[in-house]
Amino acid sequence: MNDATKTAEERAYVFPRSDEDAARATHIPDTPQTRSPAYRLAFTDRDFLLREELRPVRLQLELLKPQLLLDEAGVESTVVMFGGARIPSPENASRARTPALARLSVYYEEARRFAQDITRRSLATGGRDFVIATGGGPGVMEAGNLGAHQAGGKSIGLGIVLPHEQAPNLYVTPELSFNFHYFAIRKMHFLMRARAITVFPGGFGTLDEMFEALTLIQTRRMAPVPFLLFGRAFWEEIINWQALAEAGTISEEDLGLIHYVETAEEAMAVIDGWPRPE
Repeated sequence: MNDATKTAEERAYVFPRSDEDAARATHIPDTPQTRSPAYRLAFTDRDFLLREELRPVRLQLELLKPQLLLDEAGVESTVVMFGGARIPSPENASRARTPALARLSVYYEEARRFAQDITRRSLATGGRDFVIATGGGPGVMEAGNLGAHQAGGKSIGLGIVLPHEQAPNLYVTPELSFNFHYFAIRKMHFLMRARAITVFPGGFGTLDEMFEALTLIQTRRMAPVPFLLFGRAFWEEIINWQALAEAGTISEEDLGLIHYVETAEEAMAVIDGWPRPE
């Protein structure tokens, strides 16, 4: 074992550890000097860390914290599930705000079933690969975490602070439940380990995530992975993909990046048929 793989407890420290000094700094005489914000240790000074000039540091911390915790949890690859927060479960379809939204509840069930199937596969790898990753919220996200939970596996929730009150759904694995300030860093974590991307019907957020991932694959900034759209009728009604190709704003080959599926079984078949990296 080299120093890079040793845990903090296994390493020999010559200098005082930061956590030790943070504790010592709370047991000091009360004087005008020690009460001054200038005297606080920089890494324990919340006001300092939240300064405008510290944004680059906060971006780095937000990238690093989930990365370290996912590494420590042994997560090597994920299956991403994007989809609408407002899509109800079948038992709650009667309370949907529109009849069309109520009909989309079938995709809550397909998302749950798909996550269940993927998680069974993940468990066969010791929970390292094919770990379900959602945005951690309600709707399709809840269905994905629920399916993973029902299969007895872990799943990731990548939450984001929004103006309205929210909390992670109750099926996210607690130690893999993250919260983000920066949308950009959250998007990076969605895709950094992705072995497949699934997109269920949704709204602005779902469209944003879908086009971001498609653009990265189209421009070869990201390796091609199975990119599955659940619900051909929904997607073809809101996006005229063929018109983009006919206008020349995308190429005909770009249409091949997308695979339509309706059920969990169809999605699994596409993933199973995907060429494995050499």
